[in-house]
Amino acid sequence: MNLTIYTAFWCRDCREAKNFLKKHNIPFHEVDIETTPGAADELVKNVGKRAIPQFVLDGKWVQPYRPGKGFLYKEMSELLGVQEG
Repeated sequence: MNLTIYTAFWCRDCREAKNFLKKHNIPFHEVDIETTPGAADELVKNVGKRAIPQFVLDGKWVQPYRPGKGFLYKEMSELLGVQEG
């Protein structure tokens, strides 16, 4: 599994997503849209807006949170094959 997460240092949902991945020992590559040239443009190109966090899982873009609802623990646990609890 190849996982990249698009984040920014100020993003609370991004910290939550990274903590989830670390808790389950899921390796990931982080791309900070504030410090990586072209990263924000890549985000807009693929999802239509600067919405973070975003996972890119084996080339497929996945939004791991729902605005107003937060991180999607159940859905991401199923997607990544981990037990949440």
